[in-house]
Amino acid sequence: MTRASFHLRANALVGAWLVTAVLATLVHRAVPAAGWLMVHLLLLGAVSTAILVWSQHFADTLLRRPAPGGRRGHAVRLAVHTVGSVLVVAGLVSSVWALVVAGGALVAGGAVTHVVVLVRQGRGALPSRFGPMVRYYVVASALLPVGVTLGVLMARGDLPDEVHGRAYVAHVALNLLGWVGITVLGTLVVLWPTVLHARIDERAEAAGPRALPVLVAGLGVVGAGAATGWRPLVGVGCLVVVAGCGVLVRSMVDQARDAAPRTYAAWTVGAAVAWLVACTLAYGAIVATAPSWADAVDRVRVLVAPFAVGFAAQVLVGSLSYLLSVVLGGGPATARRTAAELDRGALVRLVLVNGGLALYVAPVPAAVRVVCSLVVLGALVTFLVLALRAVVLARRAGPPVPVPRPAGAVPAVEVPRPHRSGAAAVGVGVLALVVALGVALDPPAAGIGLVSAADADGVAATGETRTVRVEAHDMRFSPDRIEVTAGDRLVIELVNTDPQTVHDLTLATGATTGRLAPGDSATLDVGVVGRSLEAWCAVAGHRYMGMTLDVVAVGGATVTADDGADPADPGAETAQGGRAGHGAAGTAGTSAAADLDLMAAPDDAFVARDATAPAPLPAGRTHRRTLTVQEVEREVAPGVTQTLWTFDGTAPGPVLRGQVGDTFEITLVNDGSIGHSIDFHAGELVPDDTMRTIPPGESLTFSFTATRSGIWMYHCSTMPMSLHIANGMSGAVIVDPPGLPAVDHEYVLVQSELYLGPQGGVADPEKIAARTPDLVVLNGYAHQYRDRPLEVTAGDRVRFWVLDAGPNRPSAFHVVGTQFDTLYREGDWVLRDGGSTGTGGAQVLALAPAEGGFVELTVPQPGTYPFVSHAMSDAEAGASGRLVVTAP
Repeated sequence: MTRASFHLRANALVGAWLVTAVLATLVHRAVPAAGWLMVHLLLLGAVSTAILVWSQHFADTLLRRPAPGGRRGHAVRLAVHTVGSVLVVAGLVSSVWALVVAGGALVAGGAVTHVVVLVRQGRGALPSRFGPMVRYYVVASALLPVGVTLGVLMARGDLPDEVHGRAYVAHVALNLLGWVGITVLGTLVVLWPTVLHARIDERAEAAGPRALPVLVAGLGVVGAGAATGWRPLVGVGCLVVVAGCGVLVRSMVDQARDAAPRTYAAWTVGAAVAWLVACTLAYGAIVATAPSWADAVDRVRVLVAPFAVGFAAQVLVGSLSYLLSVVLGGGPATARRTAAELDRGALVRLVLVNGGLALYVAPVPAAVRVVCSLVVLGALVTFLVLALRAVVLARRAGPPVPVPRPAGAVPAVEVPRPHRSGAAAVGVGVLALVVALGVALDPPAAGIGLVSAADADGVAATGETRTVRVEAHDMRFSPDRIEVTAGDRLVIELVNTDPQTVHDLTLATGATTGRLAPGDSATLDVGVVGRSLEAWCAVAGHRYMGMTLDVVAVGGATVTADDGADPADPGAETAQGGRAGHGAAGTAGTSAAADLDLMAAPDDAFVARDATAPAPLPAGRTHRRTLTVQEVEREVAPGVTQTLWTFDGTAPGPVLRGQVGDTFEITLVNDGSIGHSIDFHAGELVPDDTMRTIPPGESLTFSFTATRSGIWMYHCSTMPMSLHIANGMSGAVIVDPPGLPAVDHEYVLVQSELYLGPQGGVADPEKIAARTPDLVVLNGYAHQYRDRPLEVTAGDRVRFWVLDAGPNRPSAFHVVGTQFDTLYREGDWVLRDGGSTGTGGAQVLALAPAEGGFVELTVPQPGTYPFVSHAMSDAEAGASGRLVVTAP
């Protein structure tokens, strides 16, 4: 196999990992442990494979001696790493720790073998100018097994929070700053001037040996901080690492002054190093100042995208953009064409990736972040398309044709020059459109709808201006009453001092600050005040909780919501957090209850929610699940839609299942427009840590061990809790009792209530408080199993798991025409094998809100058996279905 052919095949493996990472990103909402998976497909898969390929290539070149074992040995090491990485990914996704252990062992073993090969190769090499740079690869490869071991231990999921936090911090430092960072920095000593098409000068040659000990010392201090539990040491260590980077960056900047970057490869690699330095500084600062190791883990997650995309992905794409044209060969003319192909749209791609990433990490509305992430992904994926085109171009060109030239003539080197005219402006323009699109998707979150003046009602302006600071905290404004002389101009400076919850201030005139994240502030110019005004927080349910403010015009009249609000104004009403559902029914429009027809059947395209319970799994697993908060408009009865707040797009949320002793690692991602949280009844958890409200765009990861069996509720615990639950934010976790026998069919039914706001709106909090639901539903839709019945065969044994999610009404589950021979409620067998008399049976599983259990029955005769809540008004309001039993 020729050298070029080998590297093409090896880089095809890198490309396969990149394609897999892109696919995982596109479908991440449907993938378990999606955040972990996307990062590791990129870093453990694509980046690490590229390091193994190119570090050996550069070692061969710098040492001028082939590695022991040659290409065959190199191919074996790549295969071992690939198999190990696949096993790690499969083990984490399937929660099989044995696979993670096996995969981690292979990855670590491959790294150790790489160290041995490099050391042996260096011992037998003749002295060379840049031979010492291979030490970077040796050190980096030696750090990888330690980082992998920490990752494997964390994957088990049973480490205490502090130990997990310390392991996580060391794992990131050793793998990202050590394995990836040191390899990249060592390579750039020789690659950077090559990419610039400049000579390697003495400054770079001297900088390399000086920087390595500093980098190693910095990582040692970081490791010491994690080992001793003293977080400030991590900050010190990161500063030392940045100092080591500075030694090399200075020489890179000097060379860039002599030979300005002209290609996508040079610009992108330079940007990647800048992200590395910035992220390392931020990493150290965040860990050093965090109040605990668990908080440190939570807070550094904001650096995942900058580290993984800004640094790792960019340095990989940038380096390959240069190296591929070299590997493809084909002679000078073909090399120029392939290089130009890989350089297409260089400035536009550079601006989109780096500008988009900067916007993504900035405090922008969640919709802007989502659109930015898609733009950044698209700009990076362009490399894969261009790489494929370059390969095709090189293949078509065939072998180089020698061209005679005069003796002594030096062939000209043509550096591809991208068309710069307007390129940067195009990139900036696209980002501007991204921001505009994100704002258009969620105007109030961006402060759109701000109105600068109130109706002065003919009162003469006094020329005086009064500025008042108002704080939003704990569902209250402070002060909640502002007195101002009629005719004065009023300016309100609103500061959201609530540490967790989004708030806004909306006037009865329709003027609004827009939503403010925790710590944010905004100025609302009320204008000349001619009469008194009502004001409130328009985030769903907050007004009903008492978050109101009165502007009292001394000597003026009063403006109420009905007098002044413009129903067409975005600040006046919105199904996603405006006034819809905040006052009495009908304040923001006619209740959708007016369109209810409880006897209507859904259309033919309707698909009922699958009530089948997840299959039980063997004990001893770690279940990793990402639950993403999404605001979705869904039909809840024929012809009736509501904007629901959901976990993973369904109300109720996904059903989770495990055994006593299993660990559940949960990541909550808030893609909604207001703050949300999650409370798992299946675990014993500290509410202040794991159940806190997180703002839009943020995530929270925690774990718990299931120690007691039953069907447990999980729900959003953000105030007002009743509204969040009623609007869809609940779900079930089944923890099997030991020795639970197998049955022919298992179904899960979650009963909940719907308090309808307007069509497409959110739930009405006044109906919730009055406990007057419009619908009582099983699995989120009225009568869905009446119209799409469950089917079993006569003689089959059936188990119904039932959870009453409330938020207010009890459940009385009953299957008409049958008797239950088994009843399990709230962690205990109420009835089993006929009970104490041997002949006992049960007719109802009675549950209060948040209670759960299961019943079992066998239906001997074919027929149709309705199942209902025997609170008959609730059954008539939607809590009913049918069990169709067919002949065997």
